[in-house]
Amino acid sequence: MKSFEYTITDEVGIHARPAGLLVKEAKNYTSVIKITKDGKSAEAKKLMALMGLGVKKGDTVTVTVEGGDEETAAIKIEEFFKNNL
Repeated sequence: MKSFEYTITDEVGIHARPAGLLVKEAKNYTSVIKITKDGKSAEAKKLMALMGLGVKKGDTVTVTVEGGDEETAAIKIEEFFKNNL
């Protein structure tokens, strides 16, 4: 299992547009990718669950990646967060 923490810098947090892009990116991997904030988790492949976390600018989330392609997936998902969130 791979994991990293990331503090959201996007002005409106994980809202519809970046959440949709994150889901699309996550679906490229077979690994299970979870986003956790304040003890609540959501799979990155589920749009409504992601938006339900209510992640806002300044919030720190923990991202965990577990599965057969976790090495690659963790790197790419972390790049996605840095570039989009």
